[in-house]
Amino acid sequence: MSQPLGFARAVGKSQAAEKVAAAQEKLYRPILDWARQSPFHSGVLGHSVHPPLTDLTSGCWLSATILDLAGGPAARSGATLLVATGLAASVPTAIAGAGDWADMTGDQRRIGAVHALGTDIAVFANIGSVIARTRDRHGLGVLLSLGANVVLAGSGFLGGHLALNRGAARRAPGGAKA
Repeated sequence: MSQPLGFARAVGKSQAAEKVAAAQEKLYRPILDWARQSPFHSGVLGHSVHPPLTDLTSGCWLSATILDLAGGPAARSGATLLVATGLAASVPTAIAGAGDWADMTGDQRRIGAVHALGTDIAVFANIGSVIARTRDRHGLGVLLSLGANVVLAGSGFLGGHLALNRGAARRAPGGAKA
């Protein structure tokens, strides 16, 4: 078994992950049922819409980091716009993910909870990044975005594991899980 796969399996069995899942379920209970019924929890693509939405969100954030590292001061406004655009895209992405997660049980639920916690951390770090950038604290904004991308890489691995290895993103026509 590969180390990353072993990590995902360990998360799925973890009592700490179960506590994270229980806390998230309590915190997000008001929106979980709504998210499950939302247009973002659809089978129109034959799979969840969450994975392609994550590409938009993480793509904006990664692009901002590339501009930050290679674009110099002239790229600062573009990088800030990309971080903000990624934050806007994170809203439907989170709704779609919450709808998917609301249907999960057992180890998938635990892995999904840790995935969601990581993405929540990345979102809040990027909110801080936009605030820092708009207050002329660009260096801090860059550091917050870099940290968010590192957390998002691990979180994205867990989400990809759920979607690809566990089949959590599959949908039958009409939206039901396949």
